[in-house]
Amino acid sequence: MPGQNLTRVEAQQRAATVTTHSYEIALDLTGGAETFRSTSRVRFSATPGASTFIDLVAPHVESVRLNGRDLDPAQVFADSRIALADLEADNELVVVADCAYMNTGEGLHRFVDPVDGEVYLYSQFEVPDSRRVFAVFEQPDLKAVFTFDVTAPKHWTVVSNALVADVEPHGEDASRWHFQDTEVISSYITAIVAGPYRGGEGTIRSIDGRELPARVLCRASLAEHLDVENILEITQQGFTFYENAFDRPYPFTKYDQLFVPEFNAGAMENAGAVTFLERYVFRSKVTGAMIERRAITILHELAHMWFGDLVTMRWWNDLWLNESFAEYASTLAAAEATRFTNAWTTFNSLEKSWAYRQDQLPSTHPIVAPINDLEDVQVNFDGITYAKGASVLRQLVAWVGTSEFLAGVAAYLRKHGGGNTELNDLLVELEATSGRELSSWSKLWLETAGVNTLTPVIETDEAGVITSFAVRQTAPEQWPTLRPHRLGIGFYDVTESESDDGADSARLRRTRYEEVDVDGELTPIPALVGATRPDLVLLNDDDLAYAKIRLDEASLDTALAHLRDFADSLPRALVWSAAWDMTRDGEWPAGSFVELVLGNIGAETDSTVVMMLLRQLVTSLDAYVDPAVSEAATVEAADRLWELLGTVEPGGDLQFQLAKAYAQLARTPEQLARLAGLRSGELTVPGLDVDVDLAWELLAGLASAGAVGVADLDAALAADNTATGAQALAQAKAALPVPAGKEETWTAVVERDELPNAVQAATIAGFTRSHDPSLLVPFAQRYFDVLERVWEGKTNEMAQNIVVGLYPSELADIDGSSGVDVLALTDAFLDGLGDRTPALRRLVVEAADGVRRQLRVQQADRDAR
Repeated sequence: MPGQNLTRVEAQQRAATVTTHSYEIALDLTGGAETFRSTSRVRFSATPGASTFIDLVAPHVESVRLNGRDLDPAQVFADSRIALADLEADNELVVVADCAYMNTGEGLHRFVDPVDGEVYLYSQFEVPDSRRVFAVFEQPDLKAVFTFDVTAPKHWTVVSNALVADVEPHGEDASRWHFQDTEVISSYITAIVAGPYRGGEGTIRSIDGRELPARVLCRASLAEHLDVENILEITQQGFTFYENAFDRPYPFTKYDQLFVPEFNAGAMENAGAVTFLERYVFRSKVTGAMIERRAITILHELAHMWFGDLVTMRWWNDLWLNESFAEYASTLAAAEATRFTNAWTTFNSLEKSWAYRQDQLPSTHPIVAPINDLEDVQVNFDGITYAKGASVLRQLVAWVGTSEFLAGVAAYLRKHGGGNTELNDLLVELEATSGRELSSWSKLWLETAGVNTLTPVIETDEAGVITSFAVRQTAPEQWPTLRPHRLGIGFYDVTESESDDGADSARLRRTRYEEVDVDGELTPIPALVGATRPDLVLLNDDDLAYAKIRLDEASLDTALAHLRDFADSLPRALVWSAAWDMTRDGEWPAGSFVELVLGNIGAETDSTVVMMLLRQLVTSLDAYVDPAVSEAATVEAADRLWELLGTVEPGGDLQFQLAKAYAQLARTPEQLARLAGLRSGELTVPGLDVDVDLAWELLAGLASAGAVGVADLDAALAADNTATGAQALAQAKAALPVPAGKEETWTAVVERDELPNAVQAATIAGFTRSHDPSLLVPFAQRYFDVLERVWEGKTNEMAQNIVVGLYPSELADIDGSSGVDVLALTDAFLDGLGDRTPALRRLVVEAADGVRRQLRVQQADRDAR
């Protein structure tokens, strides 16, 4: 039986049978807390006499009426499908059902605000979850016009993709919201958001002269923290940039942005009604990295209005193009049209780091991945789909030229607006505008997996003049493809400069730049022969290419000695990335990377780079440093972070991030006493304001060390009885080093279905945060025992959280100190699983690969000591 799955072959067969025209969806949201009434009227054409099915996930189907004929739901509804037989050329289907509210962030999510008891709803339909709200042909190439009619409590605001046509009273306590018809769109980008949302109203100017309604909304209890003007400013900058770059006005009639509770992703590109993670409403101080991330996310979703919503992939194998394009375009827009001019530095540090990590897993796949069914796509929202794809698009732009690329995109949107496409449809337009033949480029870059490594090969004479310069390209054994790369080569020299106070200081400045084409195993660069060798040679300067880079020995020495002296942030980020990559590959001791971070982070100016370095520092100490010294190294690192807190700019972003990292690493009684003092106010650091959210992070650090108890945590919630507080409490309680508490947490996460998605994720994060890994030993075998049941019995999002989050990697080290052989348990599970559930298998294989890398890197660190 198909269950809730759908194969690509089935979708192709259905698209050959059916042409959808319109949906009229009536939802009644005034009933109980479990279900809502859904009525779907669907008009579609079909091959006369054919049979097919429409999708619906619902606990109860009241009636099904096809072309005036009543069908027995007990006979035609099963496994998320309603069978439709003996179709006519033109058909009308009416389905009445009771659909279920969700607490998993899928379908129509229902949330009760603990602050005021108000109910908030929002839809999340990508990939296959509009069928949880109405009967629908759930595949992206069966587009239609949607008309929504929603009955809801009268004090609510209801938002959908189109403008409101009318609101009329419905009894004493409800109103009925009638919406205008949408444009022709796919079902997964339709939206319903309902509740007492509050915020601000504004307008967005389009290049065609329209003043588009543009609201920014969130829960009423958060509205005081919603910085509407800043959000609308970024949005307007994005509109102006994209409309000019794509040579096409915004394709819809309004642009609402809604920040919703317990959201699973960063945002979702519903046409004209974008939903965002509620953490983007800043109730406390946040990092500059978070502020920039919100801006990039706003621009990412806005790019989808053209690329994804106006023109949509035919099937999910081109999901990468949707997401990669939006990721590339949002970074380009941020760098060229907003105050976030260092966006490409952020892209290198954050996105490319993700891409390189994903591309070195055994589960890596070509950017154009084979997506055989819905289960395939649901685990394919990964670093290949987003980050590698965007990186390769940047390489494509360098290959064909920026103006030629954008001209090709504009032609593509003109030709295919309102329709569905495949990758080749875009390549045809890019070939026409650039004059480049792209089919061979596409095969090498999009249809093969793996990341190349580029290394300079330099020879000089006695005077330091370069006599030979070449770039060596290698590929991993499993994915041996060598690719063409368009990249920059930078020469950097250490120079002396006078600072504002008159003191001399060293600066590492670019003195020469060559943009070249590299192809094959060894590519000579004759333009650099005869030049004086600089202090540092940086391959892939400006970060145009997608490849791991290595520095020659002399350049590495310069980089390590003068990392803080780079005049610009992007080359510095490239060196940081190379150092981290060498560490992960076991080519450089993890202890040396820890020392590099601690010795240089005090001079780092880019917030996202700081964020990533601190994450990498924690990972190195937890998983990569020789386990014989890791505890001592962690204690030393925490002490050095504490010292830095008092030397960096008071009140600055760096100080704030260092405090958060210190809370993660604090171990000793003295370190924990500092945490407690900061939280209580008995200890102060000039400029460091301990607000409500930072206080929770300090408390979590205390909880994971057993320095506070349940009563302390409950008191903290009483002072912050909010949704954010509840999630922080769940994480902190799960982190308590108490066996009974760990058992209770395991039961709540694995055996029950009561935790909402956001609380589940926070609880899992706390469960695995333990200074004493022995607390997790009893759960290692149990994890593998329940995996298949979890995968089959929970929704995709909730199951993935468990599979990934509870994998017992914390119990693996080269000394075997836990007594648990994690890899042996993994191999036994995979042998028993076979090929039954490919998506589950992939997630476990990826987790095991992380452990294998962890053990290799620990051994490399030990060997270097």
